[in-house]
Amino acid sequence: MAFGDLLEQVGSTGRFQILHVTLLCIPVLMMASHNLLQNFVAAVPPHYCSAHSNVSQSQLSPEEMLRITVPLDHKGRPHMCQRYAAPQWHLLAENGTFNPGKQGDTEDDLDVDFQECTDGWSYNMTEMSSTIISDWHLVCDLRSLKQMGQTVYMGGVLVGALVFGCLSDRYGRRILLLISYLLMAVSGTCAAFSTSFSLYCVFRFGCGMALSGLGLNTFSLIVEWIPTRVRTMVGTLTGYCYTVGQLILAVIAYFVRDWRWLTLAVSLPFYVFFLYSWWFHESSRWLAISNQPDKAVKTLQSVAKFNGRREEGEKIDIKMLNESMKKEMSSSHGSYSVLDLFRTPKMRIMTICLSAVWLSTSFAYYGLAMDLQKFGVNIYLIQVIFGAVDIPAKVIITLSMSFIGRRLSQCGALIVAGVTILINLLVPYDKQTMRTCLAVVGKGCLAASFNCCYLYSGELYPTIIRQNGMGWVSMMARVGAMVAPMVLLLGDTITWLPGLIYGGAPILSGVAAIFLPETLGSPLPDTIQDVEDRGSGTNSKMSPKEVIILQDTQANLLKQAA
Repeated sequence: MAFGDLLEQVGSTGRFQILHVTLLCIPVLMMASHNLLQNFVAAVPPHYCSAHSNVSQSQLSPEEMLRITVPLDHKGRPHMCQRYAAPQWHLLAENGTFNPGKQGDTEDDLDVDFQECTDGWSYNMTEMSSTIISDWHLVCDLRSLKQMGQTVYMGGVLVGALVFGCLSDRYGRRILLLISYLLMAVSGTCAAFSTSFSLYCVFRFGCGMALSGLGLNTFSLIVEWIPTRVRTMVGTLTGYCYTVGQLILAVIAYFVRDWRWLTLAVSLPFYVFFLYSWWFHESSRWLAISNQPDKAVKTLQSVAKFNGRREEGEKIDIKMLNESMKKEMSSSHGSYSVLDLFRTPKMRIMTICLSAVWLSTSFAYYGLAMDLQKFGVNIYLIQVIFGAVDIPAKVIITLSMSFIGRRLSQCGALIVAGVTILINLLVPYDKQTMRTCLAVVGKGCLAASFNCCYLYSGELYPTIIRQNGMGWVSMMARVGAMVAPMVLLLGDTITWLPGLIYGGAPILSGVAAIFLPETLGSPLPDTIQDVEDRGSGTNSKMSPKEVIILQDTQANLLKQAA
């Protein structure tokens, strides 16, 4: 008897599993809200230097004060970071209109002195009532702090993956999930009431850590309480919860225009999740592996009772549990580390190529998803479109992987994404519809690439080192997400450089993916030697046992999505 047989005995798809999975999936809807929150709380409103004190006390209208205070930039718009050293009263005609002889002049055309915004900035808050940009004046010389805030958050995601990943294996999934809910709620609440940008970054770092713990332990509890035959379906539905969460964020942000209330709105639900999560049952698999067979048996019997199979549950004892776990762990041998990913030639090439794929996918994905204002359209609408495109993208890549193969699907998704980003550099800024369409296609391809590389990587790595391999490439993805916001700063020097980097990285990694072996219809490798012996064109069919192992692999890889 395997552990899966024990699940069948207590009811593998009964009332417990339905309620358990549903309650675990609800918080996933809010994960995207924190991942993409920066698009709204750090939106940059139109701004320019505040008027001189003597001008501010005059009876001029705001438009007239702007004319005599702020020069025009090379695009004919008010300069965001400079003003005239002294008010230019001559720019006003007797009737209070702009002097036709001076209209259109820029700072280079006027023989006058300029200065920085010594009296602060004025903001056009027609779209939002406040953002962290307007509250803490993160503009001009401090504009890089906006991207730094997102980088700090992604750093928290990386640290959280390392910390919560180790702790969950030691202390269990349930208690770490409770801590993650509470950490997200408290950190988000504190971020909403932060009095400085530094404090805001500290609490956003905490939110990033909580997000990793939440995702990792949520997916672990889901896949460890459901049978193999439904894991892929349930895992896919859980992934779509994140996609729907992107749409929910757009709706919440549309109605809540103040950044503090918006941050609070996406954080308060986690207090509710924390309260009802006390009902969750610890994974019996983990309890058995952690030498707590008594608790594992009691948990299984509790599930059996909930599913209306009390008599079947009472038949389970410690001896039966130990026998099932022997069968469950029979394929695990020896002790391996991350270094084993680089010891042998084919493993080394495979790991390097997969690292490039994961890093560039995450890098370009967040480079597009975290800079919605550059498309020049309503950011609420573009957020909805960017979220909705993930749905058909995941369906198409799933079909492509099944019929064309993993390697070509991975290469194609990355190269098409990179090409669309590069083409967008050539499209004039005023062609907003075309720019948006190209960006949506690129973002959809990157979402498809994510979907592909989760499965593909699990099929490439052998059983004995699969989790180490997935941990490594997931870390590469988080590094890419951390670097992505900082690349935007290069646009201050060369406007087209960020787009070139965001588009070039997926193309290069798509080329690197060509050197990976195809795994469609191939047997799963169990040892490193299997990988070294495997040819790139192997097409041997999987046995029924390997099909079951593959389903387990697909489900386990969902844990790495956090």
